[in-house]
This record gives sequence, C-alpha cells and structure tokens, in this order.
Amino acid sequence: MALQTAEAGTGPADAERGSPGDKPVESLHRVVIRIAGDSGDGMQLTGDRFTQETAAYGNDLSTLPDFPAEIRAPAGTLPGVSAFQLHFADHDILTPGDAPDVLVAMNPAALKTNLKAVPRGGTVIVNTDEFTSRALKKVGYEQDPLQDGTLDAYRVHRVALTSQTVKALDGHPLSRKEAERAKNMYALGLLSWLYHRPVDQTLRFLEQKFAKRPEIIAANRAAFQAGWNFGETTEEFEVSYEVAPASHPAGRYRNISGNPALAYGLVAAAQRSGLTLFLGSYPITPASDILHELAKHKAFGVRTFQAEDEIAAIGAALGASYGGALGVTTTSGPGVALKSEAIGLAVSLELPLVICDIQRGGPSTGLPTKTEQADLLQAMFGRNGESPVPIVAPRSPADCFDAALEAARIALTYRTPVFLLSDGYLANGSEPWRIPRVEDLPDLTVRFARPEEYQGAPFMPYQRDPETLARAWALPGTAGLEHRIGGLEKADVTGEISYDPANHDHMVRTRAAKVAGIAKTIAPLEADDPSGEARLLVLGWGSTYGPAQAACRLVREQGGQVAHAHLRHLNPFPPNLGELLARYDRVLIPEMNLGQLALLVRAQFLVDATGYNKVRGLPFTSTELAEEIGRILLEVASRSVEGAKNFHA
Repeated sequence: MALQTAEAGTGPADAERGSPGDKPVESLHRVVIRIAGDSGDGMQLTGDRFTQETAAYGNDLSTLPDFPAEIRAPAGTLPGVSAFQLHFADHDILTPGDAPDVLVAMNPAALKTNLKAVPRGGTVIVNTDEFTSRALKKVGYEQDPLQDGTLDAYRVHRVALTSQTVKALDGHPLSRKEAERAKNMYALGLLSWLYHRPVDQTLRFLEQKFAKRPEIIAANRAAFQAGWNFGETTEEFEVSYEVAPASHPAGRYRNISGNPALAYGLVAAAQRSGLTLFLGSYPITPASDILHELAKHKAFGVRTFQAEDEIAAIGAALGASYGGALGVTTTSGPGVALKSEAIGLAVSLELPLVICDIQRGGPSTGLPTKTEQADLLQAMFGRNGESPVPIVAPRSPADCFDAALEAARIALTYRTPVFLLSDGYLANGSEPWRIPRVEDLPDLTVRFARPEEYQGAPFMPYQRDPETLARAWALPGTAGLEHRIGGLEKADVTGEISYDPANHDHMVRTRAAKVAGIAKTIAPLEADDPSGEARLLVLGWGSTYGPAQAACRLVREQGGQVAHAHLRHLNPFPPNLGELLARYDRVLIPEMNLGQLALLVRAQFLVDATGYNKVRGLPFTSTELAEEIGRILLEVASRSVEGAKNFHA
C-alpha cells in the first residue's frame, strides 16, 4: 500500500505553479539543507514550511532547528543567527544530517557562522544584498567573502534576495521594510522549485496565518511565486533536483515534532484511562510548547493551568492527582530543581504524577535553546531522603508519544511520580509519524477504591496491591474513605502519622521495592546485532538513538561488527540489562553529558563502560560516533592479537 499523508499536497508538477520547466532534473537519494539568517528573518518558519512540504511529498526526514535564546537577538551579529537544518531522503534516515549539502545564507553573519559546517564542494546560496560594508564589519569580515576567494571551494549562487523580493512586491500596499520581510518566502519559493516541493500547503498556511491581513497574504504569495519563477527562468540554476518519496510501512502519516507528540501521548493516556488530564505548568524553554498544545484540547477534557511559578504548577498537578485526575507538570532543568520538594511529596503521598523534563543546556538557566541530556542524575537523586522515582526517555520526536503513554502507565499503575526525560533536540526536531489506531493503544483503565469493598471495616489508605505494591487511590470526599495525606511519614497500612523507626525503615524499603518491581513489566532489552559476532556494544538513551544507530550502520557498511541497544527505562533498568552487558567485551555509552548513565551502569553492574561525552548544545554527528566506534574496535582487535601471541608464547 502506498504511503498516505495526513495533510496531502500536490506533487512537484503542481498545476498552479506549472512544471519546473525544461531544465535538466538530477535525481538524488538524500539532501541536507541549512537555512540561516537573523532571528527575525523567519528562518524557523521557512524551515518548517519546507519541512511540511517535504513531508507531504513523502520523503523521510529529520530536522534540527537551532536558534538564539533571545526573543529579539541583535540583528546582523554572530550570536543572533538563527538556523534550520533539514535532512530528507528517499530511504529511512535517523538524523538531521551531519553536514549541510546546501547552505542558504541570508547575511554575512549567517555565512560566517555556518560555512565551516559545509563540506568542500557543497552549495552555498547567498543573499548578496546584505553583504554591505557595515554588515561585513559587524561580524569581523575584513574583506568581502564573496570576492576574496573564501567561497572558491564551493558552488556559489549569488542571489539578490532582498531587492528581488522588494521588486516583486512593487504595487503592493506595503512599506519597503514590510516588503523586505517577505524575503524568506522568496527563498522558500526558490528552494521549492529547486527540489520540486509541493506548494499547496504553504499557500493554505499563509491564508490561515494572515487571515486578518489580506495584504500580507497577497504579498507573501507574490514573494513565494517570484522565488519559484526565478528558479525556473534564471540561468543561475541550470539544474533542479528530485528526491523520490521514501517507502514507509502502510498507514496514515503526518510530520510531527517532539513536544506535540508528547502532548498527544498525554491526551491519549487520559482517554485510555478515563481520567481528566490536568496540566499544571510554568512556561519555560523548551517545554512551553506542550502547554500551548494541550491548551487547545479542552474537547478531550484537558485542563491546563499556567501557574505563577514552578512550585505552584507542580502543587496544582499533584492536587489534581489527589482528586482523581491524571496530573502532569512540564518544565526544564531549572524548573525541576524548584519542583524537587513537591516531587518528594508525591513520592510520600504515593499518587500518580507525570513530570516532563524537556532538558536543555545547564547549569542554571544555561543554554535555554540548546539541547543537553544532563538531568539524568537530577531525576534519579535530586530530592531529600530515599525517594526513588521511575524514569523513562523517548528516543525520537515521534517516540515522545509512546514515551508519554508509558510514563502514564507506570504512574497510574504504581501510584508514583514518573520522570519523562525528553530534550530540546527531540522537542523541536521533527520526523514522519505513523498515526496509531486507538484500538492499538494500551488500556490504562484505573480502579479507584470503593467503600463497599470494606464492608464496614475502616479504610486502610496504605494497604497495598500485593503485585504492584501500589496503595489504594481513594477519591477525596467519598464517604467511608476518609484518610490523611501529607509529607510526614505514614504508618504502613493505616496511613496514620508515624515516627516509629522500624515503620520508617519498612516504608522506605517498600517504596523502593515498588519502583524496582516495575522492571517486571518492562520488556527485555534487545541489542541490534545483525551478525551476532559483535564484541562492542553501543548503549544509549534519549535523543542519542538516531546518531548512534546511524553510526553503527556506517561501521557495519565498512565491515565492522558492532551492536547497539537503547534504553527506554532508566529507572528501573530492564531486567536483563546486566546479562546483556556481560555478552560484550566493551561497552560504549555516548551521552550529551559527562557520563551520567555510564556512572549508573558502572555502579549497578560493575561494567567498565567507556563514555563518549560532549556538551556542546548540539546532538552528536553519526560520523564522529562512527570514528569512536572504529577506534575502539581497533583496540579490541589489537588486544585479541596480543592475547593470542601471549597464549602461544
């Protein structure tokens, strides 16, 4: 069955645009495009629209938005550059690409910041209008890079994007400044022609976004059309390119980024459990989009509350859980620090709560728009006392949906707070997502305590399910189920306040056993080891999945043998993890931190794992991981040869 898209568009030979003309068409298997300019140039919008067109066309894709934290970064400066990278292909891909094949630089700052990432021979499209002496001086260019040989190693297309946009909008009721702002649509039109992208979605998007400004709709359409026509008619571009749709399993697809996928997963969990979804949240980058998305879904019974601070947000979510809702709070690393006391309270109350930590660069406010996965130890240990909390992590933007369902399952089944550790790379990146059928989603039906079950006997709020060790969930206000809650230690079974040393020891161990027991419901971890002869295992978690899996493919294509396993559950670990690790001579753990998972693995399994660690605010490239894997494989082979010599000696 052919791939279907949720938002189907036309093909490259769109009737309104006409065909790309008589120029030669070159077929490619994959392309990586990076569009860069000032943060006010609409680069993220341009990249997003090109991505939507690419998704409608049926390519596999992966994206990497990269932008400053400032709402309005200084124009024309290196720190103010905003970029969007898109990798699309006619086959399955896993990353947004290690390096761009094509760079669109809207000004000198964008060129200087991004040119070093473009391989020699790559294509560079520059907006010549912005290469003024003042703009060049602002970013430290002593000579014009368009003239001094800086770009000699590249295929360069010089396009006067700004002035041609203004010329195209002559006669529109706009100021020159307003007309210049449409240059991103001109660039999008040009790229759409160059890569045969469908355009109907973008035109509909413009009509919806600027529905109250018909003059802006007309201007953006005109700029988009002008860019498309420029590509078709100019001699600057002699060839256009075509990347065929990828082959996907049958189903209904849409393009999705991590935060909406996570929000949809939470909505699905609430629907499958029959509970109201309550989100208590305080806005923080890069988690805020989840609040924005969930606020749209009141029709599904979703209730959102934008609190005055992080503490109030989690307090409200925990209160909602007490009242019988699926309580959720979203934040990023600094917010987790503020919520830590309330998370400990949730551990003590033994109520379900999902804590979504969309990690970013730290410490403190750190790098708000850059990615990192350095909150693992904070999620594990960032509370007072013995207060274990389960942790799950998605591995891709679309996987955020399934991770949210799993976090909710654990929270509702075991009456415990659960960490969901996503990160900025997943939150903002996107990929095709096959929309699941409702009947295929897990049944999360919740059973509340009922007075008739006790037949007149006193309600025992800390009496536990013998299988899960979860205590009863009693709705407040239910006659016969009155009970005390709070952060003070409770007596086992009765729930009365207790300072008895033996009871405290028992309760601490019971809560730990409850979390450890979750491992019984986790599927055994499987290694991707095609030959079965690998002696090196790459073990990852979170957003390193794509680069690590792509790196393993590269190594295997070159004849190396390497296995790859990826963790969904960080606490507790899958029950067979120790046995899996013991199969391999070496274990490599790539992390965007200084070795947090490696620390846990070493401590629990006494495995001398090797870390590959960088905290640059950007995801790993598959190439650098492949090089590290190759280096370790050479070490393993060398030691084998040395061992054989010693044996024979």
